[in-house]
Amino acid sequence: MINRDEAFILIKKYLKDEDNIKYSLAVEAILRELANILERNEEIWGLVGLLHNLDYEYTSSDPEKRGTLSAQLLEDLLPERAVNAIKANNYTHTDYIPTTSLDKSLIAVDATARLIVAAIHTTASKKLTDLDHERLMNKFLDSSFASRINRNKIQLCNDIGIDLETFLKLSLDILKEKSEELNL
Repeated sequence: MINRDEAFILIKKYLKDEDNIKYSLAVEAILRELANILERNEEIWGLVGLLHNLDYEYTSSDPEKRGTLSAQLLEDLLPERAVNAIKANNYTHTDYIPTTSLDKSLIAVDATARLIVAAIHTTASKKLTDLDHERLMNKFLDSSFASRINRNKIQLCNDIGIDLETFLKLSLDILKEKSEELNL
């Protein structure tokens, strides 16, 4: 299995946009903490978060292929359940239906990280540290805000045993801890 340092080298090879790299690091951070909470393998969950968007810059004009290319690249580098989670993240276009807690966590975290990044732009300072849980929850409830973010994906947190408010607060708090590193 690939280690975290090798995974980061892959990220730098396939993702050239710094925002995409920061986004991958954000998803990694949240998934690592979720793995700890759910008593799962932190290393595998973290690698899934870091590598889930490996093919983004190659498939941005062809979203049906997103996840599939990453899965092919990572097939011999990650355990099957990790590769399946990456395919499940784009389940509407891949042949893999999300069933495991890792699958559902990745989907929920991916959408939540996007919501948080969008919500940051509504603060006066445009800084993560100035985004609070209440504002984030209000942005979640406002279906006209960042309308392309599928709220049903975020609500998959319920399937892993974490209610929505707790999940959003947890995700926000984790990213706030990493705000300097992520430059958010």
